[in-house]
Amino acid sequence: MAAVELILLQRVEKLGQMGDVVKVKPGYARNFLLPQKKAIRANKANLAQFEAQRAKLEADNIKRRDEAERVAERMQGLAVTIIRQAGESGSLYGSVSSRDIADQCGEAGMVINRSQVVLENPIKMLGLTTVRVVLHPEVDMPVTVNVARSVEEAEKQLRGERVVGEVEAPIELEGDIQLFDPNSEQPDIG
Repeated sequence: MAAVELILLQRVEKLGQMGDVVKVKPGYARNFLLPQKKAIRANKANLAQFEAQRAKLEADNIKRRDEAERVAERMQGLAVTIIRQAGESGSLYGSVSSRDIADQCGEAGMVINRSQVVLENPIKMLGLTTVRVVLHPEVDMPVTVNVARSVEEAEKQLRGERVVGEVEAPIELEGDIQLFDPNSEQPDIG
């Protein structure tokens, strides 16, 4: 497949800055960059139009970046708690996804969508994990995700106490209970 030439309308991580002419695979252009309005096709008409609007686009970009920086400063040190069921070893029954983190950030007063949460791998263990939230192509902030089985356990984790592997106290049974041992001789009943 032949590469497609595009003009970037904003900074795209691992690709380039606003105004750069880049070559990408057709599927990446067709399915992501063009529909998200992150780029336009590189032809003479579009190059001329981009150059005519460049000052306005850069001013809009600076305005959005400044706004994102203010939000990042206001939400500095944001930590969200997600309660999940997990086994004794700390493995979750399922995982924590970017949607879960975005929802919890929304409850904390920071409105983001799941595509802004950069999660290398889904979170599958109890504990504290730091994830990146991209507020603007040039501004991102760390968010601490505290995954625990209960609110009490989450508070312990924040204090630095180890909670994985803790076993709750055994349940005391009342009455005369006999356990069945398959290796012992059992009296015949009946």
